[in-house]
Amino acid sequence: MYDQYYGLSGRPFQLTPDPHFYFESATHRKALSYLGYGLAQGEGFIVITGDIGAGKTTLVGHVMGTVDPARLTAAKIVSTQVGGDDILRLAAQSFGLSAEGQTKAQLLQRIEAFLHAQARAGKRSLLIVDEAQNLAISAIEELRMLSNFQLGGQALLQIFLLGQPEFRDLLKSPELEQLRQRVIATHHLEPMLESEIEPYVLHRLRLVGWEGNPQFTADAFAALYAATDGVPRRVNVIASRLLLLGAMDQLGVIDADTVAAVLADMGQETEEPAVVAPSPMDRAAEPSSVPAPDASAIKVIHAELDLLRTELAEAKRALAAQGSAPDSEEVVEVLAYFDKRLDVIDARSREQDTALRRVLTLLVDWVERDEQAMGSSHSQAA
Repeated sequence: MYDQYYGLSGRPFQLTPDPHFYFESATHRKALSYLGYGLAQGEGFIVITGDIGAGKTTLVGHVMGTVDPARLTAAKIVSTQVGGDDILRLAAQSFGLSAEGQTKAQLLQRIEAFLHAQARAGKRSLLIVDEAQNLAISAIEELRMLSNFQLGGQALLQIFLLGQPEFRDLLKSPELEQLRQRVIATHHLEPMLESEIEPYVLHRLRLVGWEGNPQFTADAFAALYAATDGVPRRVNVIASRLLLLGAMDQLGVIDADTVAAVLADMGQETEEPAVVAPSPMDRAAEPSSVPAPDASAIKVIHAELDLLRTELAEAKRALAAQGSAPDSEEVVEVLAYFDKRLDVIDARSREQDTALRRVLTLLVDWVERDEQAMGSSHSQAA
């Protein structure tokens, strides 16, 4: 909806990671340097951690987009809580190898044979493991054993481990001492700086053809930072709602007040309104004095539901395309986002329904009182 109103070629603030929208903040630039260094080494482990929504998946997707597939075969696992044998099956499947009915020894032989064939063809192999904080110690140890495969003194497999902050604590386990010795680079993605919010938002807007409409004021960017602490996915959530509100209210300028309105809307309580018995003053009120349901609010609710359906369909397609596991960070975060959106919309819908019922009740009361008054006057006249 808002993309059509503002003449955009797409939605710039979707939740699903898209390397096309990669923005190089200071912390992402450092991470990119570590990834580049690690790729040049061609061995060992590279560890990238960051909070939910920090941009880990987008970063690695951007890196993979710059790699020549004729020289590097890259496979990705979005891990669940699996043990050692299961991680081997996932690794084999990610490289296109059949793992059904195979023993652990057979899986290792198939993977090693594949890596040897890639090396003889002049190609290096890279395994990317996302959501690494979910892995069992035994699974991480199996990954270390895979990194042992060599040909002519050269490592056959390099591994990127992406995880949330708790993965750093997991790596400190005494059982993972040997793996720690093979980590050649590590970086923790921090949130964006306040000064990076404006260029981040404008960068994503320009990629979909934005030409200055709507205009964002300086205080809008300051309010965005205060509300999100610079976490990219949080910025995306609020920025998307800002554009929706802007389209509904036909705004040409997004300022701090607009941000405050969206935040108030998103933080709205979803509890059922308390039922209060009408006072005598209420019963005496005529319908014209009773606040009617807000027609514009109802219109916005329907528009948001339509947009939500579209975004949910797009998110499902994107997650299916990248093979995200049902309990991966992206899936859990996207589902939580849509649940929260539905809760807020449902609460607003209930408020409008309550207002409508109240108006109808007062109308009935008023009509009945009017009929009683008329009947009384007729009786007196008779």
